[in-house]
Amino acid sequence: MSERVGIAELRIGRAPEVLKAYGLGSCLAIALYDPGLRVGGLVHSLLPQRRARDPLGELTKYVDAAIRLMLEELTKTGADPARLQAKIAGGANMFETEYLTLMHSIGVRNARSARETLLELGIPLAGEEVGGNRGRTVAFDLASGQLLVYCARDNRVTTL
Repeated sequence: MSERVGIAELRIGRAPEVLKAYGLGSCLAIALYDPGLRVGGLVHSLLPQRRARDPLGELTKYVDAAIRLMLEELTKTGADPARLQAKIAGGANMFETEYLTLMHSIGVRNARSARETLLELGIPLAGEEVGGNRGRTVAFDLASGQLLVYCARDNRVTTL
């Protein structure tokens, strides 16, 4: 059984579910997984950080806030924060110049925000497929904890 995770959405599931996020450009898919319970979550976030003036109801829109919310939701299901592992995909530069790709693009900032937030929370980053200039789709298999990343243009699949 698979469940779609739309833009600015968070889904929590258990094995044997597969959570899928389509059309990641500069957006970032963040997966958290507890291998002991085979429970996990996937979020499709648009922006790196929630600013104080942003509405409270839109936490999943922001990478940093979405990770914290997903941790909270997984803990409610019984997941052990000490066992959680993270994987990220997306963060591409779809339209900007090469300089912006390396330094300031939204995709680069999204990936940086995820790494910093995960580090702050003590959640190890077990794999990533980020950057570049191609879109991606991900499938998060909660039976195995694998994140399959399908890359547009070159039809490449990476398993994290």
